[in-house]
Amino acid sequence: MTIPQEVLGSRRMIGSLARNDFKRKFAGSYLGIIWAFVQPVVTVFVYWFVFEKALHAGTQGTKAGITVPYVLWLIAGLVPWFYFSDAVNAGTRALLDYSYLVKKVVFKISALPVVKVISSLFVHLFFIAFTLVMYAVYHFRPTLYMLQILYYSIAMILIVTAIVYWTSSIVIFFRDLQQIVNIVLQIGVWFTPIMWNIDAMQLPGWVMTLLKLNPMFYIVMGYRDALINDVWFWQRPGLTAYFWILTVLLMIGGMRTFRKLQPHFADVM
Repeated sequence: MTIPQEVLGSRRMIGSLARNDFKRKFAGSYLGIIWAFVQPVVTVFVYWFVFEKALHAGTQGTKAGITVPYVLWLIAGLVPWFYFSDAVNAGTRALLDYSYLVKKVVFKISALPVVKVISSLFVHLFFIAFTLVMYAVYHFRPTLYMLQILYYSIAMILIVTAIVYWTSSIVIFFRDLQQIVNIVLQIGVWFTPIMWNIDAMQLPGWVMTLLKLNPMFYIVMGYRDALINDVWFWQRPGLTAYFWILTVLLMIGGMRTFRKLQPHFADVM
């Protein structure tokens, strides 16, 4: 429990470092932090144009019998994936980016992966608001189910934190891990039902089971449940139990690995 205690004790410092980290990404550019929001918006509209206009994806139907425009269905999956991908990539580099702090004996370096996770959260909050505006434009009224976005966002933050405690500590000794993480994320976006509609496909049971092992399956489907399907998270007890058991195991393992390797960080860097 020492790492959670250190993170809680350093929460003000984490907030300050996260804000500075977010601003520093775009320091020197003319538009500054505006680029943080422009790039994902452009990506959404590129995917929307390719799939709906060029490939004629049309409206998407769900098992709940609800039909929605493709752009709304797409953005409900892309928004959580943008955060997951950015936070895992940034969190993996946390100790490398703050190497000057790692070498300070008195600094609680266990807080550094959390700094990257929080830094990526600023754009995610903007895109949640952007998504709600898009749904309003298409005359989807706010419902109580949409409050679940907060639950699924917290769930995603926790599993990202668990993952980056693993990757940020191992990448110090195995620098190729950063490239491996990039490749896994590039492949992962296609193995998660983001661009394609799993409800409209007849997949074998073993394929469905394999897809559900991906924790982002739970998050992406959860965002769509909150925005489109009007399904509460407790109505999916199996997936919910699996996700939280996996998250707890990854968190415990990640923190233990981080703490075990921590004494060697400064020597290797």
